Amino acid sequence: MPDERLKEFIETASEVSPFRVEDDFGNGFVRLRTEEAERRQAAHDIRCTEDIVIEALRNARDAHARSIFLAASKEGGQRTLVMVDDGDGVPPSMHERIFEPRVTSKLDTVHMDKWGVHGRGMALFSIACNCEEARVAWSDAGKGAAFVFSSDTARLAERADQSSFPTFHQTETGSVAVRGPRNILRTACEFALDSAKDCTVYVGSPAEIAATLHAFAVSSLTPSQRAFCADEEALPACKQLGAASDPASFRAIAARLGLSLSERTCRRILDGAIAPLGPITDRVRIEAPAAARKRPRAPKTLPQDARGLRIDPLDAQLFADALRRPFSDLARSYYLEPDVQPDVRVERDRIVVSFPVQKL
Repeated sequence: MPDERLKEFIETASEVSPFRVEDDFGNGFVRLRTEEAERRQAAHDIRCTEDIVIEALRNARDAHARSIFLAASKEGGQRTLVMVDDGDGVPPSMHERIFEPRVTSKLDTVHMDKWGVHGRGMALFSIACNCEEARVAWSDAGKGAAFVFSSDTARLAERADQSSFPTFHQTETGSVAVRGPRNILRTACEFALDSAKDCTVYVGSPAEIAATLHAFAVSSLTPSQRAFCADEEALPACKQLGAASDPASFRAIAARLGLSLSERTCRRILDGAIAPLGPITDRVRIEAPAAARKRPRAPKTLPQDARGLRIDPLDAQLFADALRRPFSDLARSYYLEPDVQPDVRVERDRIVVSFPVQKL
């Protein structure tokens, strides 16, 4: 504490702080110390909540995560993000050090993507400099990781509309345009699409993510592994909730991973009242170009029944696409494959829509 007071006194008394400046050249020109330059760069790297999301997602992907689970919640002006992944993990001895500048596990690899260079050892440092809290909730080498990031939205802004899901439109040239606010959902969705070959991303509330992690664990652990697990921490982060035997133990394991839940919510998850989520990319629907949706009718190619009822194939396709989302919601509640293509068929006295049923 005396050292901090001395530092504070010197900074106040001196026009040019020796703790921030390496050389003073006069006339207002200085050479910043490395620490000060890093601090300023970190403050610039993260300018909103959505920047935290993309940096954390890229960090998980570069740690070879195949499944990434992102829980987003907000209470008052406090935004909390919890990210759990099945990547390389972080040994306990490095839990605090990875938030220091230039600390990285990617000595010989640097990842370049649409968001720029990744692998400088600055992502977690930048996040920590802009958050009220940035910590490893749980991690170990080879067992994935759970991170918690908490920020003050009065200090670190975010998009006001956090509920709108982006829309995707195919242009006349065949490319896909994205519309909607650049919120957490859009940021995660664009990353998930861009990194689809590397990993799968799930995004939801803490309760939804906890339910998804539980389903993920149950599908990958045997009944005996779940029943006779003496130490949940022997399991990877993404599978620990599968060892919960009751709401109390579920809540304790979730808290260890950074997910704050009530015991009542944990009971609802175990009872199946809160359904697990599908990948965020399951929600993506790409609309056809406007010109294609307005193309002239072609009566000779239209399917029809004996009364002459006609349905344009494009209209039938748009109708089928519109029904995929409600079926997807139903399918997840009953552990069915949600991403199926419905069949629309015209009969004599009805239009029949059928969905193939495939169990997960």
